[in-house]
Amino acid sequence: MLKDINEIVVPDSKIIQEAQDVVHDYGNELIWNHSNRVYLFGGIKGMQDNLKYDKELLYMCSLFHDLGLTNQYSSDDLRFEVDGANAVRQFLDTHNYNDQDLQLAWDSIALHTTIGVAEHKENNVALLYHGVGMDVMSDNWDQYSDEIRKAIVNKFPRGNFKKDVLKAFYDGFKHKPETTFGNIKSDVVKYFEPEYPQNNFCSCVLRSKWDN
Repeated sequence: MLKDINEIVVPDSKIIQEAQDVVHDYGNELIWNHSNRVYLFGGIKGMQDNLKYDKELLYMCSLFHDLGLTNQYSSDDLRFEVDGANAVRQFLDTHNYNDQDLQLAWDSIALHTTIGVAEHKENNVALLYHGVGMDVMSDNWDQYSDEIRKAIVNKFPRGNFKKDVLKAFYDGFKHKPETTFGNIKSDVVKYFEPEYPQNNFCSCVLRSKWDN
């Protein structure tokens, strides 16, 4: 089990620096610290499991994965995950990334909250998902040493992360709560708006125009 955070390579190319600038310009301290913790947790899992993956692309997606919650990148009618995925694809496209990498980056962010699917995709997709799961819900907690967890949090503090991230989620899509139908973020809407008439799959089936 890895015990030294310095064994994890954090990419530092020109495009990475530009991506970091985007987060500083349009994100906030919560997103910055969370995104970096996500990369480190995901990268550590990749190293411990001896997986092959694109480190630069993983870090890029870690930086962009929650930008769909920000005013700059939030749309009126798309899931915030799709907004973030569109943002990273547009950013990478201006830097002449190939179509395969563009799709891999898009999938990584679009699926990063899709439990039961993302972990079975390509390594980059799965590692972003695992990094997010560890930082938000402590998934696979015992796969990380106490030393690593403490070192990561010391470098990128959590603050009052549990409550702050739920509020950040809600603030990011409270203008379009219908986009959370069918995904785990519907729980966030219910937490902040208990009376919101969230759509229901069974109701959709029973109210369909079919006779039977």
